Amino acid sequence: MKYYCNPINVPYRYQFNMDPRSQGRLQIDREAADPSMIQFKGKYYIFASMNLSVWMSEDMVNWESYALPENLPLYDYAPDVRVCGDYVYFSASRKGEICNYYRTKDIIRGPYEEIQGSFDFWDPNLFFDEDGKIYFYWGCSNVTPVWGVELESETMLPKTERKVVIEGNPYERGYERMGIDHCEFPRSEEEVEMMFQGFLKQSNMTEEQLPKVYAPQIRGMFTRMPFIEGPWMDKYEGRYYLQYACPGTEYNTYADGVYVSDSPLGPFVLAANNPFSYHPGGFMPGAGHGSTMWDKEENLWHTSTMRISVNHQFERRVGIWPSGFDKDGELFCNQNYGDWPIAVEEGKMDPWSEPKWYLLSYAKPARASSTAEGKGADKAVNEDAQNWWRAAGSKPGEWIEVDLEKVMDVRAVQINFADDDLPISSPGEIKGTATQPRYIEERNLRTRWKLEGSLDGKEYFVIEDKSKVETDLPHDFIVRENGLQVRYVRLTVIEIPYGVEPCISGLRIFGIGTGEKPDVPVFEVSRSEDELDLLVVVEGVRDAIGYNICWGHEKEKLYHSYQIYRSVRDVETGCDARINKRIGALVKGRNYFIRVDAYNENGITKGKVIRL
Repeated sequence: MKYYCNPINVPYRYQFNMDPRSQGRLQIDREAADPSMIQFKGKYYIFASMNLSVWMSEDMVNWESYALPENLPLYDYAPDVRVCGDYVYFSASRKGEICNYYRTKDIIRGPYEEIQGSFDFWDPNLFFDEDGKIYFYWGCSNVTPVWGVELESETMLPKTERKVVIEGNPYERGYERMGIDHCEFPRSEEEVEMMFQGFLKQSNMTEEQLPKVYAPQIRGMFTRMPFIEGPWMDKYEGRYYLQYACPGTEYNTYADGVYVSDSPLGPFVLAANNPFSYHPGGFMPGAGHGSTMWDKEENLWHTSTMRISVNHQFERRVGIWPSGFDKDGELFCNQNYGDWPIAVEEGKMDPWSEPKWYLLSYAKPARASSTAEGKGADKAVNEDAQNWWRAAGSKPGEWIEVDLEKVMDVRAVQINFADDDLPISSPGEIKGTATQPRYIEERNLRTRWKLEGSLDGKEYFVIEDKSKVETDLPHDFIVRENGLQVRYVRLTVIEIPYGVEPCISGLRIFGIGTGEKPDVPVFEVSRSEDELDLLVVVEGVRDAIGYNICWGHEKEKLYHSYQIYRSVRDVETGCDARINKRIGALVKGRNYFIRVDAYNENGITKGKVIRL
């Protein structure tokens, strides 16, 4: 058996962003997003934004990075990659300039043949139908829709007029609302106009002085309307499944929805199961703007963008989850415990298999060799990728240690490095587009460390030694499938990029506890008057560290989930505190069924199903 843990274990490249909105301040972060995942000639490939490279795997677990040729538009967002016969087709996003297509028979070695385009687009997606026809979808805006068009097979020029295929409606679809947990409704026209005029005044210009092409975009910034973006088309048993992302990549609720049609250009109908990809909770939330792929064993997988968004709005990572079509042809994605270890089995898999290992490190005592003010070792065990432990010094040998409080059966450790306002300048020339100027780190950097375990906190043994590697893996994942008996787990940092103070957002330890599973959870549910919010009240109990709230439009189709943790304080003190959770992802007019499961380091206890 092989295992991986989201975010996937790849070398995310540093971005040196000179964002116009940052008033000249350089913002530095790692980024990869908007993944296109394909199977080509027996291997798997992921193309992600701002990566300068492609990741290749033979088993969906171990990924290698290969540089892409410079003639590709590598500084353009949302690379789209599709397979057609012996060719792989590539395109990417750029507004205001004609975007070209590229194709190759060899992804790593090239060459990539350039095919002249005829219009500009953002968030592209090519689809090659079984009858030889080619369709193209694009869109990334909170002002304009997602469009679709048929292309000429020989020239790749539009064959038909563009057609609106998806538009947002946050008043009917709660999951399209902006904000953390969908907390923001769109502003009124009066509010938008007032903010627009305020922008003009602050910029010392009149509306007549503003280029006409920018006025709708700037007004759109103030609307709080959702971004409808990132289309991806799949066909299953004669039906067309047009997937799209919303409401915004910087939110924990970034998701992928899906429409269905009998025709590649519609009309499309919102599928019953929406959003089909949704991971708003856990250590690192987000599951929007991605792609769906069949593997060699006919298993379906969905990859999407995960969010950090601390050092920069687009500080993001990539996740992969088991997916499938049910007996009724509904597309689903299993994101229960979506950033815990996921097993990849040989042959046909059950996409709804339960976790084999559980989180052992949540709210456990942690200490470190040194700590910067306000960034203590406890930040590495609170299951929140948006904060972290930071050492007070940058010399090799700084360490952080987690005490599991008793000897436990440890099966895996995920080591999540973070970045904390790096005090360095760009190592290269800022380039890219006018709205997203940046430099992407081209050098191959190194992240080196040693992981040790101990039974008594005095004598230590080596679990994994990467003190001499040439790799740079900020979310490294170490598996010991047969288990290790460990109480103390210590990470010693040897080297990280740019020689700054090491930061760890999660020293996450997984395994199998020796105690009892939590009791069956007691909960109540209700629905808001506008029908968009699910309100859940859980009677918190001390033997659970968290709850997984599951819901769906049928009793046997609880395809959505929101994983929450009890507060660190409640877990540490053994408090039976009640938990109130609002989930704003419902679709107006749909019926729902709810179940709340409780979990701890010993296992998962499922609750009863309630009709909302």
